[in-house]
Amino acid sequence: MLWSCLSVAQPTSLQLESDWKSWSKVGSADLNWLFFDIYQSHLFTPSGDYRLSHDVTPHPLALSITYERDIEAKDLLSVTYDQWLKLGYSDEQALSWLETISPMFPDISEGDQLVYVSDGADGEIYWLRKNSYRWQLMGNVTDELTNDAFLSIWLSPKTEYPRLRRQLIGMVTQ
Repeated sequence: MLWSCLSVAQPTSLQLESDWKSWSKVGSADLNWLFFDIYQSHLFTPSGDYRLSHDVTPHPLALSITYERDIEAKDLLSVTYDQWLKLGYSDEQALSWLETISPMFPDISEGDQLVYVSDGADGEIYWLRKNSYRWQLMGNVTDELTNDAFLSIWLSPKTEYPRLRRQLIGMVTQ
C-alpha cells in the first residue's frame, strides 16, 4: 500500500537535522497566467548554489511557494498530475504519486506558503498559513522516485516553465 512511503506529521531526520529556514536563496521566480498572479517561488540550499549534477550524494534544497490566490487542494493536485504527464511520466506513475502526496495538500488561501524540503532522496511538505507564525509539517515523502518527480515539476530541464526553472536555479534574474 502507498501509505508505506507516507508518514503524516511525524518528525524525520530532515526536520531534526536541517535548519532549512536559514539556508541561502539560490533564485526566485513568479508564476503568472494571463493577467493572474499564481505564486512566488524561491529555491534555497545550504550554500546558496544549485548543483545540476547528481554525481555526488544528493544535495539538500527547499522549494518555497507563496500563493497569490486561493486554490483548493484538488486543483493543486490536478495541476501536479498534469505536469507529471507533460514531463513524460506514465499515467500509472502519476496516479500512484498523487495518491501518496494528496493527504499532504491543504486548501490554500492567498498568502499561504508551502515549502518542500528535500535531502535529495526524501522530502517533507510544510505549510505556513497567512498571518500564522507556526509551520505545520503536512507529511513526509520517503520514496526517492516520488521525491524526484515532485521536484521535477519545477527543476527538470523538461519543465513546462523553463524560464521559471532558470530563475529558480540562479541562471537568470527576474
